[in-house]
Amino acid sequence: MSKKRKRAGPLCLFWAIGKLEVVRELLVGNLESGDRLEALIFSAIYLKWINTGQIPCFEDGGHHRPNRHAEISRLIFCELERIYCMKDTSPQEVLAIRKIHPCLPSFKAEFTASVPLTRIRDIAHRGDIPHDLKQEIKHTIQNKLHRNAGPEDLVATEAMLARITRNPGEYNEAFVEQFKIFHHELKDFFNAGNLTEQLESIKESFDDRSLSALTLFLECKERLDNLEESNDALDKSIDLLLKTAQSLNALREVIVKGLESGLRNDAPDAAIAMRQKWRLCEIGLEDYSFLLLSRFLNALEAVGGAQQLKENAESKNVSSWNDPLGSLFIGIRQLGLSGWKPEECAAIGNELLAWKEKGLSEKEGSEDGKAVWALRLKATLDRSRRLTEEYSEALLQMFPQKVEMLGKALGIPENSVRTYTEAEIRAGVIFQVSKLCTLLLKAVRSTLGSQGWDVLVPGATHGTLVQVESIIPGSLPLSVNGPVILVVNRADGDEEVTAAGNNIKGVVLLQELPHLSHLGVRARQEKVIFVTCEDDDKIADIQKLNGQCVRLEASSAGVNIFPSLSDNTTGYFPVKDLLGNGSSTFEDTKVDSSSWSTDIASGSMQGNSTPEVVQLADAEMQTSGAKAAACGRLASLSAGSVKVYSDQGVPASFNVPRGAVIPFGSMELALEESKSIEAFMSLVEKIETANMESGDLDKLCCQLQELISSLQPSKEIIQQLEGIFPTNAARLIVRSSANVEDLAGMSAAGLYESIPNVSLSNPIVFGHGVSRVWASLYTRRAVLSRRAAGVAQKDAKMAVLVQELLSPDLSFVLHTLSPTDHDHTSVAAEIAPGLGETLASGTRGTPWRLSAGKFDGQVRTLAFANFSEELLVLGAGPADGEVIRLTVDYSKKPLTVDAVFRRQLGQRLGAVGFFLERKFGCPQDVEGCVVGKDIYIVQTRPQPQ
Repeated sequence: MSKKRKRAGPLCLFWAIGKLEVVRELLVGNLESGDRLEALIFSAIYLKWINTGQIPCFEDGGHHRPNRHAEISRLIFCELERIYCMKDTSPQEVLAIRKIHPCLPSFKAEFTASVPLTRIRDIAHRGDIPHDLKQEIKHTIQNKLHRNAGPEDLVATEAMLARITRNPGEYNEAFVEQFKIFHHELKDFFNAGNLTEQLESIKESFDDRSLSALTLFLECKERLDNLEESNDALDKSIDLLLKTAQSLNALREVIVKGLESGLRNDAPDAAIAMRQKWRLCEIGLEDYSFLLLSRFLNALEAVGGAQQLKENAESKNVSSWNDPLGSLFIGIRQLGLSGWKPEECAAIGNELLAWKEKGLSEKEGSEDGKAVWALRLKATLDRSRRLTEEYSEALLQMFPQKVEMLGKALGIPENSVRTYTEAEIRAGVIFQVSKLCTLLLKAVRSTLGSQGWDVLVPGATHGTLVQVESIIPGSLPLSVNGPVILVVNRADGDEEVTAAGNNIKGVVLLQELPHLSHLGVRARQEKVIFVTCEDDDKIADIQKLNGQCVRLEASSAGVNIFPSLSDNTTGYFPVKDLLGNGSSTFEDTKVDSSSWSTDIASGSMQGNSTPEVVQLADAEMQTSGAKAAACGRLASLSAGSVKVYSDQGVPASFNVPRGAVIPFGSMELALEESKSIEAFMSLVEKIETANMESGDLDKLCCQLQELISSLQPSKEIIQQLEGIFPTNAARLIVRSSANVEDLAGMSAAGLYESIPNVSLSNPIVFGHGVSRVWASLYTRRAVLSRRAAGVAQKDAKMAVLVQELLSPDLSFVLHTLSPTDHDHTSVAAEIAPGLGETLASGTRGTPWRLSAGKFDGQVRTLAFANFSEELLVLGAGPADGEVIRLTVDYSKKPLTVDAVFRRQLGQRLGAVGFFLERKFGCPQDVEGCVVGKDIYIVQTRPQPQ
């Protein structure tokens, strides 16, 4: 790739041999997949600048007729279509390809002929026009076109046509007619016809069904075009806009379906040329949908916009929402037809249609129908907005750097370079979809009384506001001293807040995050005030405070962030929330490292030179760690749980997957057997004081992990495990159970590895899973976490909990004391589809969030799930330590659509959580899953306070 770019040199300023040839050289051939996206992006930028006149096509003294352009264009088109239809083509590559297609000239038979576009030569030699005009046509159009054709030739031709038709009768009618025909031919060559002209050009290739869709769209479009000139009522305009958009959707689906089969290697030239027309019509329809959505948004605002929708929802009349939801469905469908995450677009579309059809009921079960309707709709709207953000982020990753590089090399005006990517975003249908999402979300939030905030850790604090991309050590500017409140763009759920700086007192995260995720749990334990914000206006206001000293106040009543007028550190002060409806008293939270328990298990082997696998029921903290010990106790409690019921008669019964423990000392024994123990001990000693800023810590951590990852558990351990797990328990999960996790003062939630989908039938894969769990003891995050807690690195030990791998329908986390308002009368539940990693990590999206009363059995729905994917293990697939991801359609999930199921599951989870809280003697952080009708508990630990 780099050689090809270098060979292109300054990208010569002539098109036939320079411009299209450069693109052909970049794209046609055996590009490695790693180079492919870069080549497509550079080609898209370059051709866009040619087509907009930023790069002119000067004559170079050569003689290159338009047929050469057509031949090169055909080669490029065939390569683009080949890439487009490949299975490994990324959504980003599809985006780039779609930006190249409209820039290519046509290669129909009349343009690949040896002497194409000859009509202009005949016009220039006519005897019925003035000599000066004849010479002007010859030198400014004919000669230029037949030597180095470029898009500016069409501009010159259009200017000439306007001139000769300005005064009817001034020029010979036959001449004018011939020039109009030539102008049409040139438009055809540059594929510059309007949408109607393009669609008419493919009419002959349609079957009856396709022709019917085309006719309906053209009729709707014509009526809409005529409506612009009239004063018809606004509701009629909205109705026609929707009908036109729906007919566009149907027509585009027909064309996309026709293009799915790909381009045959032996396709004749005429078929390839027609395929180009189909592709351009399909892209043109997407462009026209931008216009339709823009006009619909304007019409929606004219009838009251978000405020009107909110008022209608308040009166429980949601029929006025049908048209906006229908428009959003069309916009999302357009994105899917353009190749942007089509499965995600299809799932969102199904949800929008389902909620539109379901409407609003007075009651859903025992809950208020309006609140449930709004929460369910909000989940899908948030998911839709996330889709648009991911699209915009993709463009921002693809273009700015390459636009700057190419613009500098070609001398493109600075303003054109600076605004390139923004213009691409704002000119696409994604922009209108995003605007529609924003309007609908504003209406939904108003209906719910939400201000766009979500409080994970309540409290109040002050500090310098600092905006960072993510929470990682080194992200804080060295110039910032004293308390800090971070505004964070993105989180992946594996962060350790105080490891990034022990002066971080608060976090404002600009994305949604499960309350009971690992990051949320750690922030709670570290006593860091933690909120999320999803309102664009509030985010803009917060960003204006960057670098200033501010106060952050967060409670269940609201969130406030404002410039701090004094360094009040007394800890108590009156607070007025954002809603202005009362005051509360908060205590300013301070991180105290002494609150982290260092009373860790010794991790000894109790004198055994060869550690033996421990049965789960026999697991103790001293040999197996707190997590495994708790699982052992869970196993014994499971049998008694079948006799326990709540006051409402709801069973508290649960199961525990079969398990065993590879105890402390097993890793060290493997190190001794591999003669690596001395190297290991030396590295551990060095990381105690290794410098983070210099990179020494990263290097040592990598060395330790590489050393440990090469180990395998002993044959004796494998044989003992084979005696515990029956042969039909083919799939297992290996999980960490360190002596520095799941303790009262040190949960270390999610800090260490779990490897699902391994099997004793493949000892190599199983052993690699075990060694990865061992090695996770020395990740950078784990080492920094222990430093922050005052735990010596040499004292950290790792046991491995081996359990049967379940294939859950749902996974959940329970907190038996509400983490946001400390309500001891209810159990907080967060639930995700599939495996629990979606819930525990920082995967973008929200879970189902339920509150279940311990004493009254009342279940409240606080949020609906909108994670895009669920993680699953296929029974027919290999046990290779990997999982699959499937797109989720929540219109088919009982927990979203069935109020009775939601209440029953909430009551059961509440009963189980309350039972475990009483048995363990303190509030619990519980992890489990639902398999069919059974509840399984896989872990419990003291809930961080």
